[in-house]
Amino acid sequence: MTQILCVAGARPNFMKIAPVMAALSEAGIAAQLLHTGQHYDAAMSEGFFADLGIPQPDHHLEVGSGSHAVQTAEVMKRFEPVLERVQPQAVLVVGDVNSTLACALVAAKRGVRVIHVEAGLRSYDRGMPEEINRVLTDQISDLLFTTEKSALANLQREGIDAARVEFVGNVMIDTLYRNLERAVPASRTLGAPLPDYAVLTLHRPSNVDHAATLAALLDAVAEINRTLPVVVPLHPRTRGNIEKFGFTSKLDGLRVLPPLGYLDMLGLMREARLVLTDSGGIQEETTALGVPCLTLRTSTERPITIAEGTNTLVGPDPAAIRAAFADVIAGRGKAGRIPEYWDGRAATRIAHHLQGWLPQQKGVRAGGAGR
Repeated sequence: MTQILCVAGARPNFMKIAPVMAALSEAGIAAQLLHTGQHYDAAMSEGFFADLGIPQPDHHLEVGSGSHAVQTAEVMKRFEPVLERVQPQAVLVVGDVNSTLACALVAAKRGVRVIHVEAGLRSYDRGMPEEINRVLTDQISDLLFTTEKSALANLQREGIDAARVEFVGNVMIDTLYRNLERAVPASRTLGAPLPDYAVLTLHRPSNVDHAATLAALLDAVAEINRTLPVVVPLHPRTRGNIEKFGFTSKLDGLRVLPPLGYLDMLGLMREARLVLTDSGGIQEETTALGVPCLTLRTSTERPITIAEGTNTLVGPDPAAIRAAFADVIAGRGKAGRIPEYWDGRAATRIAHHLQGWLPQQKGVRAGGAGR
């Protein structure tokens, strides 16, 4: 009998599900892996499975792209027959992508218990689709594993019983520590040594879908590039908009790369002087690596990376970016410290807790439709 059906769908999920699957196996908990196919490009999906040693999925929904509504609905439609066939004790979802909410909704409505890994993170920006996914997934989850202690207060404000919440640490950091020695040296990724450089990742709609915002960001990066070479693993969405808006020349002089696999990106970040990003996960990874990070957003759902880590929130404001960059160059970049339980054992704590929790879950979840 499959005790847990684990769900992954997009690049951020893969780094989170890898240590969880390994820990469940070590703990003797029967688990299957389902890949929704939300990220369907080989460079953003299959390559990560190979890099991280994730077992091949037992189920693949092959959903592909679409609007948020279309993608979420398609995952739900394709997931329900798998859930009916497998009949797990619980469905485990990670993070905050559309697949996370879609599978959690189906499971809850079918009376199957929902486990959410990386629960309770809040940016309090409802303009972010991920924030909607986070809030709703937490509301319908039976067991919520958190990465930082402040997440409990967020959940309690939303009426979630603290008895359903367990602080275990950050599974993303489990993956980082397990793969640090395997990280590809930056010189190999770049094709030549580059002793000092910054890394830029940019993909959020708020930054790349509006011509004026994207132009201002690229101009600020070009200014940084005159002092410190900037390496840009270019997201397909960002590349498409740069071409659509006629901004290709703004990339002149930057070291533009295609999307990178996990081990390449890890090596690139580890050796960087500075990382500029609008990614949530990279805020955490740079904190673990001790690399200064400038987050090109006005809010973050990972406040511990600011309070304890190396992260500085600058938004898409060129003046704030320039000022923070000047601090880093002058040696005033944040050194930070490693947050509690970001020690590479979060997934082990999850598996240990589940060993005690699963036997207590009898019958169909209250309020469910049954199986």
